Amino acid sequence: MKLTDWIVTLAILLMAIAFLCARRRSAWSRNDRVRHMAGTRLLMQAACALWAALLIVAHGLFMIDDLGRLRPTSIAALAGVAGLVLCSCYWSVRGHRLLKSRRIFGG
Repeated sequence: MKLTDWIVTLAILLMAIAFLCARRRSAWSRNDRVRHMAGTRLLMQAACALWAALLIVAHGLFMIDDLGRLRPTSIAALAGVAGLVLCSCYWSVRGHRLLKSRRIFGG
């Protein structure tokens, strides 16, 4: 895949997240709106981190060459991918928690 295809895929993914998270925005209170916007932002961050990790795996790991006097090893690239996937998972979990409605009488 060319880089243009990767960028179009990211744009479509981010628009889908924004569309699915923008339901009934006018009916929320101010606190719910802030929580929902933060949750949407975290889901978008998670999508961008996962997209970057997949891009590194697809292009960076198999085409590691001379990057302006830097020669990253495959272990360093895999460590970067693992870090991005870990951040993506964390942001996704936090975003989903913020998107859930709060309990009034929690136990």
